[in-house]
Amino acid sequence: MPNETLVSLDLPGVTKLRSGKVREVFDLGTTLLFVATDRLSAFDVILPDPIPGKGAVLNQISAFWFEKIQLAKNHFVTTDFAKFPAELQPLRAQLSGRSMIVRRTKPLPVECVVRGYLAGSGWKDYQATGSICGHQLPAGLRLASVLPEPIFTPSTKNEAGHDLNIDWGQCCELIGQAQARKVRDLSLRIYLAGKEHAAKSGLIVADTKFEFGLDGQELLLIDECLTPDSSRFWPADSYLPGKSPPSFDKQFVRDYLETLDWNKTAPGPRLPPEVIEKTSGKYREAFRRLTNRELA
Repeated sequence: MPNETLVSLDLPGVTKLRSGKVREVFDLGTTLLFVATDRLSAFDVILPDPIPGKGAVLNQISAFWFEKIQLAKNHFVTTDFAKFPAELQPLRAQLSGRSMIVRRTKPLPVECVVRGYLAGSGWKDYQATGSICGHQLPAGLRLASVLPEPIFTPSTKNEAGHDLNIDWGQCCELIGQAQARKVRDLSLRIYLAGKEHAAKSGLIVADTKFEFGLDGQELLLIDECLTPDSSRFWPADSYLPGKSPPSFDKQFVRDYLETLDWNKTAPGPRLPPEVIEKTSGKYREAFRRLTNRELA
């Protein structure tokens, strides 16, 4: 695993295409280089303190799922540093373990969210309207209740600010009805496959987010897959509807930030060392449980 915490990165002689909330994306010609930093965003604000090991966890969990789940084609090429271009070989210490080479795609302008349990913005929407993104739900559900069946609840993509939940009709307007059906059905199938695998490790996948892109006419699963940044993982042995379960993701940081007098706009507050350490531990434990491996 990379020894040093990485907050930002520039590579000599390699064009950086963009910096996301977590990933740096570089141009390798016919492919892209994704580098997962240790940045952490909460409430769409990048916090000043990185989380040690976080980038390696995100990168290696995504690679695990991309190789394991064959329900959809994906953009993954390799994480084997020996197969990286020659100009990147001197940068092994910075890149190995936290980077992957992927196919270039044109990302679709929707986030493909699947919810199996009632949490986060879905819980807030349900409390206000009894529904989520046009899905009318039974009355009397509680926080963290399992839904009658997983639901597809798309949102807009917004790299800089808040994503906005949209309904099925708006999703179809953005990407077309046929494409919307494809990503909905694939998202639900991948979620169920991930949920089944995670259950063997004593984890509940409460919800998750996928992204898709086009390489020509070919639809590919892109970005990340079933990571602690894109999903809520709950321990099955302590799950109880009606209360917010402990989670193996950044919910621990969100819960801490909710105790502060902070208006959820930049700049974000500093995190105490114990919060950083515990969050790092939660990411690493999620990786170990899901993959039965140690971080490389």
